[in-house]
Amino acid sequence: MTKALIVVTNTAKLPTINRATGLWLSEATHFNKVMKDNNIDVDYVSPNGGYVPIDPGSLAPDSMDETNWSFYNEEKYRDQVLGQSPSAKQVDPKNYDIIYFAGGHGVMWDFPENKTLGEIAKTIYDRGGIVSAVCHGVVGLLSMKDNEGNSWINGKNLTGFTNEEEDINKLTDAVPFLTEEALKNAGANHTKTAAYTENVVADGRLVTGQNPQSAHGVGEAVIDLLA
Repeated sequence: MTKALIVVTNTAKLPTINRATGLWLSEATHFNKVMKDNNIDVDYVSPNGGYVPIDPGSLAPDSMDETNWSFYNEEKYRDQVLGQSPSAKQVDPKNYDIIYFAGGHGVMWDFPENKTLGEIAKTIYDRGGIVSAVCHGVVGLLSMKDNEGNSWINGKNLTGFTNEEEDINKLTDAVPFLTEEALKNAGANHTKTAAYTENVVADGRLVTGQNPQSAHGVGEAVIDLLA
């Protein structure tokens, strides 16, 4: 049976300023729903395991659509899936055909340098699986190395949260680096569309989305690849 692994953050607060952060809920739920609608089992994992915080902004009334509410209203999803997530070290990548890095600003502190997550993603890919990510979650790809120890995304076509979108967020000076710049510095071919409009880029078995608006589209592109 095809199975997907959704990677989420443990970071609950921006270390640089007094602002709560965490998983941007729709980036997990919208992808998860596409998998569910296509009978693909989904597990969640976080770098350290345990509690997965949700960014308060993603729970605002204008962000909570039917899909978000359907997951958030489920006690098991809140208390077990997000409340008691396994750690990266507890995951066997051989059990998965798809890995998906969800975003939220917190990932910028616990995704890029996590070698275990990078190894999980690389193993899934090398076994013929799909690597996918959205928004800030694409910084999880920075943890992936090729067989020579170099950046795995070097030369690959992808997208991710843009400098313009971060500026609109007014968090350019609060994040440790800019997602777009980090991807380019790692050798990736980063492409983008207008701020906060859907943009999905597929390069073989690598699928990325630019922003929260792209999470559903990333899921659909993953399903297309499976077909």
